[in-house]
Amino acid sequence: MRPSPLTALSPLDGRYHRKVTALRPYFSELALIRHRVQVEIEWFKALSHEPEIAEISPFSADIISKFDSLVADFSESDGKSVKAIEARTNHDVKAIEYWLKERMVKHREVSKVTEFIHFSCSSEDINNLSYGLMLKHSRDHVMLPALKNIIRNLIEMAHQLATAPMLARTHGQPATPSTLGKELANFAHRLQRGYDHLAAISMLGKINGAVGNYNAHLAAYPNFNWEKFAQAFVEKLGLEFNPYTTQIEPHDAIATLCDAYAHINTVLLDLDRDIWGYISLGYFKLKTKEAEVGSSTMPHKVNPIDFENSEGNLGIANALLRHLSEKLPVSRWQRDLTDSTVLRNMGVAIGHTLLSYDSCNKGLNKLEANLERLAVDLEDAWEILAEPIQTIMRRYGVPHPYEKLKKLTRGKDGITKETIHKFIDDLAIPDTEKKRLWKMAPQNYIGKAAKLAQKIGK
Repeated sequence: MRPSPLTALSPLDGRYHRKVTALRPYFSELALIRHRVQVEIEWFKALSHEPEIAEISPFSADIISKFDSLVADFSESDGKSVKAIEARTNHDVKAIEYWLKERMVKHREVSKVTEFIHFSCSSEDINNLSYGLMLKHSRDHVMLPALKNIIRNLIEMAHQLATAPMLARTHGQPATPSTLGKELANFAHRLQRGYDHLAAISMLGKINGAVGNYNAHLAAYPNFNWEKFAQAFVEKLGLEFNPYTTQIEPHDAIATLCDAYAHINTVLLDLDRDIWGYISLGYFKLKTKEAEVGSSTMPHKVNPIDFENSEGNLGIANALLRHLSEKLPVSRWQRDLTDSTVLRNMGVAIGHTLLSYDSCNKGLNKLEANLERLAVDLEDAWEILAEPIQTIMRRYGVPHPYEKLKKLTRGKDGITKETIHKFIDDLAIPDTEKKRLWKMAPQNYIGKAAKLAQKIGK
C-alpha cells in the first residue's frame, strides 16, 4: 500500500493529519534533519568569527547567504539525500555532516575548512540543540496560541453568562448556587496560570563535547575559552546554556515542559468532563448542523463528541508526556541511547495535545446556555437556602441553627418556597433580617459569582 492518510498507521498521520499540520515543521523527520542542519551551520559560522581559531576565517556575505539558504530552503528532496547517506553510515547525525561537506566543497572559500563542520561535536551537541529549538518554537508558535484560543473563548463565555444562575453540585448533589459564567471563569483562570507557566519554561542547551568537559576542544585549542564561546552560541540560538552535562544535555527542561503540558491537559480534562456533565443535565444545548448525524440509529441524538474526543486525546497525550518526563532525565552513566527513540515521540505527545485543544475549542463554540433548564433546577431546590438561613441564625444567637435546618431539609422531598418562608416566619431574628431572607431565592443566592465572572481576564 502506498502511504496516505487512509493507510497511515498513526491517526495523527491518518484521520487527523490536517489538524496537526502546524506541528510538522517542528516534529517530522524532515524537521529534525533541518534543525540539525541549522545547528551545524551556525556552529560552523560561529567558529569562523573567532580570531583565536586562525585556521578558519570569516566567510564572505555571499557564502553566509548560501549557508542560510541551505536551512531556509531545505526541502524534502534534501531530506531524502541525507537519509540516503544515513542508509550507508547507519548514523543520522554523521549523515548531516557528510551531506553538508558534499555541498560546501563546491565553494573554494569553504572547501579547505570543511573539517570544521561538526568540529569537536558529539551527536548530542547537535541533537539537544535541535530538539530544544523544536520544542521552544512549536510551543511559542503553535501550542500557546491554540491554548490561548480556549482561554479567550472561556473568558468571553464567562462574561456573557456571568449572571446566569446555576444550581451547583457538590458530590453530585444540589448545592449552593453559582453562575454558569463563574464556573467557566474558574477554568479560564486555571488554564491561564498553566499558560503562563508553560510560556516561562526556558529550554536548555549545551555544546561541550563527548562527556561535557570540552576535551577535544581543548586538545585542539588549549588556550581558548570554550565555555564562554559555547554559552554565547547556545544563547544566540535562543536557548539557556547548561554548563554541567554528560554527553547528553540531561533533559530536565524537557521534563519540566512535559509536566507543564500534562498539568494543562489535566485541567482541560476536568473542563471536558464538567461541560459533558452540564450538557447531560441540560444546562447547555449543542448547536446543530443540517447534514450532521448524531447516531446511526437514533435520529434525535446530538452528542457531545468534541469534548469526548478531547478527553480521549488528552489521555493518550498525558500517558506519553508523563513517560517522557520520567524517562528522559534518566541516562546510564555518561550516556545511553534510550532517550533517542523516546525523543522522537515528542511530536506524538504534543500532536495529541493539539488535537485535544482543537476538539475542546470546537465544542465550546457549539454551546448554547439553556436558561430555562437552569431555572427549573433552581426552582426545585429551595432546600439550598438552609445554608444562608442557618448562617444568619448563628449571627443572632438562635440556638442550634444548623441542627434545626438539618431536621427541616436533610433528605426531604418537596421543600418549597412556602416551606422555607414558614420557617423564616417563626425565627427569633430582627424583622429586617426576615424581610431580607424572604427576598432570597435559589435564583439570586449567588454570592459574588457574577462579579467574579465579569472580572476574569480584565
